[in-house]
Amino acid sequence: MSIITDETNFEKSFDINKKNQNIKAETIEFDRNFENSIRPKSFESYIGQSALKETLKITIEAAKKREMPLDHLLFYGPPGLGKTTLAGVIAEQMGVDIKITSAPALERPRDIIGILMSLKGGEILFIDEIHRLNKVAEEILYPAMEDFFLDMTTGKSQTVKTLRVPLPKFTLIGATTKAGELSGPLRDRFGIIHRLEFYTDEELSQVITRTAGLLNIEITKDGALAIARRSRGTPRIANRLIKRVSDYALVKSDGKITENIANKALDTLKIDICGLDSTDRSLLKMIIEKYDGGPVGIETLAAALGEDVRTLEDVCEPFLLQAGLLQRTPRGRKVTPAALRHLGYKNASEQQSLF
Repeated sequence: MSIITDETNFEKSFDINKKNQNIKAETIEFDRNFENSIRPKSFESYIGQSALKETLKITIEAAKKREMPLDHLLFYGPPGLGKTTLAGVIAEQMGVDIKITSAPALERPRDIIGILMSLKGGEILFIDEIHRLNKVAEEILYPAMEDFFLDMTTGKSQTVKTLRVPLPKFTLIGATTKAGELSGPLRDRFGIIHRLEFYTDEELSQVITRTAGLLNIEITKDGALAIARRSRGTPRIANRLIKRVSDYALVKSDGKITENIANKALDTLKIDICGLDSTDRSLLKMIIEKYDGGPVGIETLAAALGEDVRTLEDVCEPFLLQAGLLQRTPRGRKVTPAALRHLGYKNASEQQSLF
């Protein structure tokens, strides 16, 4: 199985012969290879999402026995939970190639037409952030997904002719953080739709232990669990934090990550025991101290914090809602008693009675 992406070949943008070169092509290639190396290649090494994995195993086995491509799949859920990785695992299990792109990269009709025409029988096309597809690209996808045809026009004015170009049967895997923004006709063309869930601390601990092994980092079971508790239920964050904690352990200790070292490192990074960073805490404190606990509109909060609305909605809110620290109401955002207790407001019960 090979993975093909539409990313620009960044190496060509740098002159590696310059004496003062800060970023080398070899370094970029190493980083890419590292990211690919820690991605699981099978369901056995893919940790978490147990119910989804069992469903996919059955679907893949059935498709192999029928000698047919998989139905089109749609994965949705918060960022960092492994949607792209899961698409790679599916391609590996099916023994086919996968082409990876993102909806914002498919701006013009020829972009989506070109990638569809290049597909071979059984291949997988993965489109990230598929809810951001423009209307033209979406209309082109409808017959391609349903009947494996491309509807094209030739000529001008009175000589216009409509052609139906056949396509090899392929599988489209779409990933989105906002399933509600997909149009009904597009969503209905996916045969399999699944939501990816946040990971438990135990599952994240396994992810961290696996990544540490790939990086040759020595870590204890308690050290992995300490990092897991502050990773917001997200493998991407867990993998990022283990690198930072490893740096701290190497400089401040003997390089081994224990529970004590992990907690000290994460305290230095200002990531608290619930996984909240400074932006999360600022958001909650703003609602409590400036708006009497809410409700308050998201646009008002974004302006007051100097943050983008989408950053608050896509990065901060999903975990705060999942953790029960924030509520969405028809009138705006509102903190919960749990948020007051976590942030150390002594008279939490009295303040909450006023909201």
